[in-house]
Amino acid sequence: MKTVILIGANGKMGQAALTGLGKHRVITASRSGKGCDYKVDITSEESIRALYQAVGGFDAVVNTVGFCEYEMFVDMTEQQWMTTVMSKMMGQINLVRIGQEYIADAGSFTLISGILNTKPIPFAIADATTSGAIDTFVKCVAYEMPRGIRINVVNPTVLVEAWDVYGEIMPGFQPVPGKLVGKAFERSVDGFITGEVLFVDA
Repeated sequence: MKTVILIGANGKMGQAALTGLGKHRVITASRSGKGCDYKVDITSEESIRALYQAVGGFDAVVNTVGFCEYEMFVDMTEQQWMTTVMSKMMGQINLVRIGQEYIADAGSFTLISGILNTKPIPFAIADATTSGAIDTFVKCVAYEMPRGIRINVVNPTVLVEAWDVYGEIMPGFQPVPGKLVGKAFERSVDGFITGEVLFVDA
C-alpha cells in the first residue's frame, strides 16, 4: 500500500482518479479544502510546500486540477493567459519541482493535461497550449528525476460525468467513463512507466 496525495479530489476528474487508487492510502486535498484532508492552492509555492510538510512521508502525488480561461484567441488578454499558465502549467511544474524534495525514493508524480492539445476546439487555446506544455514537460523531465522518481501525465478526453457541462462546446467528441480514466491513473501510480503521456480517448 502506498500513501498517495490526490489533489482535486472533489472534482469530476479527481473522482475518476480515485477509482484507480482503491488499494492505497489516499490523502485528499483541494483548493477549498471542503471534504478533504488538506487545503492547497497549486498557484502558490508556499501552499504547495505547506501541504507536503504537513503530510510528511508519501509515495505518490496525483494532480487532477489546473484552472483554464476560455476565450477566443483574438480576445484573450495577457491576464487570462497568465491565469491559465500559472495554474495548469506552472502550478503542476511546481508540484513536481517542490515535491521531489519530499517524495519517497522511487515515488511517482501523475499530472493532468487534456485532449484539446491534439483535438482543438474554439475558446480553448489556453487550455490546449498549457496541456501541450505539460505533456512535453513530463516526457523531458523524466530523464532528470532523481532517486528513481517516476513521472507521467494522463491526457483524457471529456468524461461522461462532465458531459452535461462540456458537451455543448465539444460536438463530435465521444465522452469516456471516469472509471476508464481511473485506469490510466492506476497504471501511472502502480506501474513502472515514466515519461509517458497516457491518452484516454474513445
